[in-house]
Amino acid sequence: MRDDTLWPAGHLPLEGGDCALHRLDPPPTSAIFAAMPDTPSAAAPLIVIDLQTGMFDGRFDPPIHDADAIAERARELIDWARHTGRKVAFIRHDGPAGDPLAPGASGWPVWPQLGQAADEPTFGKTVGNAFSNAELGQWVAGQGAGDVVLIGAQTDFCVAATVKGAFAEGLGVTVVSDAHSTLDSEEEKAPDIIARHNEAFEKQGVRLTTTAALAGG
Repeated sequence: MRDDTLWPAGHLPLEGGDCALHRLDPPPTSAIFAAMPDTPSAAAPLIVIDLQTGMFDGRFDPPIHDADAIAERARELIDWARHTGRKVAFIRHDGPAGDPLAPGASGWPVWPQLGQAADEPTFGKTVGNAFSNAELGQWVAGQGAGDVVLIGAQTDFCVAATVKGAFAEGLGVTVVSDAHSTLDSEEEKAPDIIARHNEAFEKQGVRLTTTAALAGG
């Protein structure tokens, strides 16, 4: 498939809705093909996208694919970030009333097993792109960072939209290829969705790495 099939039928996550799909222009060529160093910069913060209770507990929806392993890798990467002097931020999706991820709902909090520290901020959002919350971009800039490291869920919605949003902010992007996940769709199994997006992310200019490569675990 071509690069424009990163999102089914050439669609990208909607910038103004709840991780829905909408056709958007691809990122600018300058962002896609910008030269990237082999490793994240020393200042690059780790951004943990939507790893909320509802992604793991199975109370209303199935857990994301390989949920236990994703949580374990996320913890390894959070520890890596702390030990290397990097900052960690958590993104929390604020769903509409009645949604499992609605504020105050049981699925809304950051998954407690990730061990978020008291000084690690949470940035809320109501659309796919975490950078739709301007405070996130300001926080990244405050670290003196020109790039970010992304993990989380869901691969084909909020992770993909945040990749695009980070490029729009002029940031370099590292995606940890084995630390993001999603659910099966009607047309495609989750492992295939993840693999397809990893390939397309790389074509866009994303630096791909693994948990082991960063954290040595």
